[in-house]
Amino acid sequence: MSDPFGPDPWITLSRLTPARIGLGRAGAGLPTREVLAFSLAHARARDAVHAPFDAEAVGAAIQALGFETLEVASAAPDRATYLRRPDLGRALSPESLEALRARPKAPIDLAIVVADGLSSAAVHAQAAPLLGALKPLIDKAGWRTGPVVLAHQARVALGDAIGEALGVRAVVVLIGERPGLSSPDSLGAYLTFAPRVGRSDAERNCLSNIRPEGLVFEEAAFKLAWLAGEALRLGLTGVGLKDESDLARLPSSGALSLPGA
Repeated sequence: MSDPFGPDPWITLSRLTPARIGLGRAGAGLPTREVLAFSLAHARARDAVHAPFDAEAVGAAIQALGFETLEVASAAPDRATYLRRPDLGRALSPESLEALRARPKAPIDLAIVVADGLSSAAVHAQAAPLLGALKPLIDKAGWRTGPVVLAHQARVALGDAIGEALGVRAVVVLIGERPGLSSPDSLGAYLTFAPRVGRSDAERNCLSNIRPEGLVFEEAAFKLAWLAGEALRLGLTGVGLKDESDLARLPSSGALSLPGA
């Protein structure tokens, strides 16, 4: 029997977004299916926060792309401490700091850090595919990257300590973002020029929601490479560097090009 009031527009809209819209109701509450779906999404978000970082598997996937890897740890000794003490996640453990400082110094234009952050699930799913899309752009620009650093119990600012210890020109931190109820596996990318301990978030550029359902790998890689090129050319990141990568795709600009290439 057809609906005398016509088709429900919420049904059409809900098919276009994972956001919770047009859920319906059962009396004064939500339908049982929506309550269960919410509970499942919440459980997945919690699991993403607490899941252990499988650095061995992530490292193997990254090495298969042609990168070297090394592992470091923050000053947070375990996950519970990491969640309670964000400050410890921003500092290297004494052992990791000593190991980085002891490495032979080599010029590095763009250091790459892959960090578990608040969603190991995001790193497991998105880090290697993003680096796979980014590597040809790095090679084209001729940037020296050094080994990809796999960081345990890490916050974004740990990249500053890593970059300072290695003496790099710029660092990009690929990190699991705080899980949402519709996106427990989103990856973020944070770019900082001249990293050093004490840098603020205003001195970084960020790309967020990197995943197949959000900012896809090829698009994220292009934007990140464009920003990195501009950062190395201008000597800055953060509020002074605006993402104008889309302008490189306008017909008047000719072939796609990367700053510093």
